[in-house]
Amino acid sequence: MQAAASTLALALVLVFAGFFTANFVISGAYTWPRTSRTLALTLTVLILSYEFVYKEQLARQVSPERAKSVLFYSCVIPYLVGILVMFALWKL
Repeated sequence: MQAAASTLALALVLVFAGFFTANFVISGAYTWPRTSRTLALTLTVLILSYEFVYKEQLARQVSPERAKSVLFYSCVIPYLVGILVMFALWKL
């Protein structure tokens, strides 16, 4: 139960991160505060995904290919969903 809740929380954080990153790119308002927030958000997502998903899978003695597929399904896909939602809303 706790693992499912943490997975859902991670997915939601990644969806929002993808959404706000795409919002920054689409908006064209490249001020230093927005740029630094977006860079910090992107770096945080990359580091936390590596530390808490990829390395966790490697610690469970799975193959590196399996760890990469778990990283893709649990991190990359939610991030891309957030980006797609932003693009869909932008087109409205």
